[in-house]
Amino acid sequence: MYRFFVKQSQLNNSPVVITGEDYNHMRNVLRLKKGEEVLISAGGEKEYLCVIIGYNTEEESVLLDIADVFANARELPAKITLFQGYPKGDKLETIVQKAVELGAFEVVPVSRKRCVVKLDEKKAAKKLERLNAISLSAAKQSKRGMVPEVTKVMSLKEACEYAKEMDYILLPYENAEGMEAARRLIREAKDKKRIGIFIGPEGGFEASEVEIIESIGGNVLSLGHRILRTETAGMTILSLLMFVLEEES
Repeated sequence: MYRFFVKQSQLNNSPVVITGEDYNHMRNVLRLKKGEEVLISAGGEKEYLCVIIGYNTEEESVLLDIADVFANARELPAKITLFQGYPKGDKLETIVQKAVELGAFEVVPVSRKRCVVKLDEKKAAKKLERLNAISLSAAKQSKRGMVPEVTKVMSLKEACEYAKEMDYILLPYENAEGMEAARRLIREAKDKKRIGIFIGPEGGFEASEVEIIESIGGNVLSLGHRILRTETAGMTILSLLMFVLEEES
């Protein structure tokens, strides 16, 4: 079943009215008919099963009737922020897509000393808009109850200041040792509500950067004996956390 996101205020009206790109997607791309059902979310704890009443072609809107309301059970019990070292090429687009599918709450691109990419400020706004569009698409595809935000690029200092508000911080690092310690750190994330994950860029972390993250409570851990690419490391630890956080007590 297809999923669409609306503002909470739209759900206060009857019928529910959807306009803009979603109108075009529903009518002209998906060719959804009167009487078909879709899922609607406003990013809260509830999901809405809606039935299409019809289309208003003059106002370019879709009219829907709420048929049922139920709890959203697709979000992780913890809000995970992925602090991603800015990679080269289009890798960040793939990282955002997969992170959203795996349950990340938000993605924070981070510029660090060893970042290969030097950002062009003139293109930053357009790039950010595209990344958030990818997040929206991935949220729809994976039937998320909310759309994770991709924030503006932060410096490591800004990211660390932001991460101080979190309950738990994990830092995969190629020089970390001990898989038993890594398993323990992953298990200890189970009851945490806000988790930050710091992933290095292609050039990796400098020792001084690791020390900075450790100074705000970062827990260094190993992801195995192999060196993972930056686009692989974040997905690996998100997958591990997903299984631990969703494990029934």
